[in-house]
Formats: sequence, C-alpha cells, structure tokens
Amino acid sequence: MANRKKIAVLFSGKGSNFAHIVKHLHMQELEVVAALTNNPNAQGIAVAKEHGIALEVVDPKDYRSRETFDEALVDKLKHYNPDLTVLAGFMRILTEVFTENVKAVNLHPSLLPRHKGLHAIKKSHEDNFENGGVSVHYVSSQLDGGEIVLQKEISKKGLSFEAYDQKIRILEKNALAEAIVQILSEKERG
Repeated sequence: MANRKKIAVLFSGKGSNFAHIVKHLHMQELEVVAALTNNPNAQGIAVAKEHGIALEVVDPKDYRSRETFDEALVDKLKHYNPDLTVLAGFMRILTEVFTENVKAVNLHPSLLPRHKGLHAIKKSHEDNFENGGVSVHYVSSQLDGGEIVLQKEISKKGLSFEAYDQKIRILEKNALAEAIVQILSEKERG
C-alpha cells in the first residue's frame, strides 16, 4: 500500500491511545508521520522513539501566549503534511490559530454533549443516565463542541467507578482507531 494516508498524533501523558494507534494502524492502515507533545516528560515519548516516529516536543513554557504556542504547533504539523491530526490525550485547550488551520479529531471520554472538559469519566459515572461512553469529534474552537464522528456506548449498570473507568479506557482506544480509519477512507473516496 504505497499511498498510505498520514496522520500526526498529539498527546500529553502516558500515550496509551497513541501506542494503540501505533500497534494497530501504523504501517498497516496508515502511517504515523509525527508525534507531538506539550510535555517534555510525557511517557508517550518512548512510544515514538521505540517505533522511529518523528517526535516534536513543543513546551508551552517557551511561548508567550496560547496563540503563539498554537502557531508553533501548526507550523510543525505543516512540515509533516498529515491527512489528519489526532488528539489522543492532548491536554491543552486550543485556540482558533490551531482550529482554523488544522483538520483534527479529538477523543473525549463521555457521550458528548454530556460532560465536556475535565473529569468526564467521573461525571459520566455519577450522572443519572443508564449508559456512558466515548465520543470522537472534530476539533473546533468550542471545547469538546465539534461535529461528532462517532460514539460508543456501554451500560453503567452495576459497575464500580474503577470498573467503569477501565471499560471506558478500552472503548476509547477502539473508538479512536475506528474513527481514524473511517475518516481517512471517506477522504480517499473524495
């Protein structure tokens, strides 16, 4: 498959979703051409190094504003020219400098529009709905407010928070991989 679609992945921490993408999609369905992190100590850096994926550390402390940080991200991404940028646990609120210039999707651990922002798994576990789940959505200037690509649901019935949290984290990985493949195949069809 010579014409593999290219993605860039942004992460901030462990990189477990990034690792899942690399294990299940990289050099098969697509090529991860770059990994970017805002955290010089992110554990996900090891994933990029282990698989020979170009890595960029863009430390927000080096920039005077959120906009200049986002400009730097956009410039780095343009260099790699990905077909899609994937936010996989990227813990930054992005400005329009990014959202207006980069086609990106984000993974969120709730059934949007429920529980935007932080602590979504906990909020979802504690709400009155029978089901919880995850969403993959396009990144827009509105926090967790872009068009939804797909959602996956699970029943919360009888689940402790720990059990629910574990199921959500597994669901996240599968939903993100499925959404990436879906978007790239739609893009290929035109």
